[in-house]
Amino acid sequence: MIQHTQLITIIIISFLITLILGPLAIPILQRLKVGQSIRDEGPKSHISKSGTPTMGGLIMIAAICITTLTSGHANNDLYVILFATIAFGGIGFIDDFIKVVLKRNLGLKAYQKLVGQIIIAIIIAVYQSKTSQYGTEIFVPFMKQSLDFGILYIPFIATVVVATTNSVNLTDGLDGLAAGVTLIVSLFFALAALYYGNSSATLVSGALTGACLGFLRFNVHPAKIFMGDTGSMALGGAIAAIAILTNMTLFIPIVGGIYFVEALSVILQVMSFKLTGKRIFRMSPLHHHYELKGWKEIKVVIVFWAVTLLLCIIGLFSLKV
Repeated sequence: MIQHTQLITIIIISFLITLILGPLAIPILQRLKVGQSIRDEGPKSHISKSGTPTMGGLIMIAAICITTLTSGHANNDLYVILFATIAFGGIGFIDDFIKVVLKRNLGLKAYQKLVGQIIIAIIIAVYQSKTSQYGTEIFVPFMKQSLDFGILYIPFIATVVVATTNSVNLTDGLDGLAAGVTLIVSLFFALAALYYGNSSATLVSGALTGACLGFLRFNVHPAKIFMGDTGSMALGGAIAAIAILTNMTLFIPIVGGIYFVEALSVILQVMSFKLTGKRIFRMSPLHHHYELKGWKEIKVVIVFWAVTLLLCIIGLFSLKV
């Protein structure tokens, strides 16, 4: 079983690997002209970001894999979480490749991404339902009991995985936003997994925490590199898989509240415009709404980080109720 000191070591190792890989990867991506394109309808302040290297998620994926696979604690659960991270990152990579290399702005079609996501999600759900000592039960926050989803477990879990992954993807719209929020959320799951004695989840969560922390060195405003869909999809897949394999799926809307409201803002915006012709927000996802209200990008990011920290503290409290 992993101890507190080992968790700290894992975080530091992943952090250092990311710091080393960053300066190596950025010039390569620049030479390959793998630059981010900025939407014309987006905030005007983002125009200057056009051409910034993207697909930086490859750095985090590499750091997570190197850290975990050389830890000496590998088992099936760890491989499943890594599978989710790499598989979702792979979908994001293909999407990024089509957009920035082949210059097709729309990337993968929505149904193509969705089909791939659902297949990966079902694999994770089936694995957990067959191997977990809790079967189809999921821990309930703030209660010392579990809820058995029975035959609804696999469709429910698959839905959560797809929703979480796409929500993290939507959150990645400002320098350091998705990486910072995920850093805090992954640290929560590292501590929660440690509390429940789940070594695999503790290990990957710690590596994810370190990778996000290291990536922020290059991704905070003004960003030298973006994670792209490669990174945001990988982060979302990792968080979802960690939550599922620790039977803490119902904690995602709490500690990942920012992911939730970012996705909800897009859904409400689309529904409102289609039904009434009016927009609820100045722009969605939500972080752009605050930008257009006059908030500086850095302020939006720090506030969203602070809210995530508060939500994760509440999540930690719910473990001991």
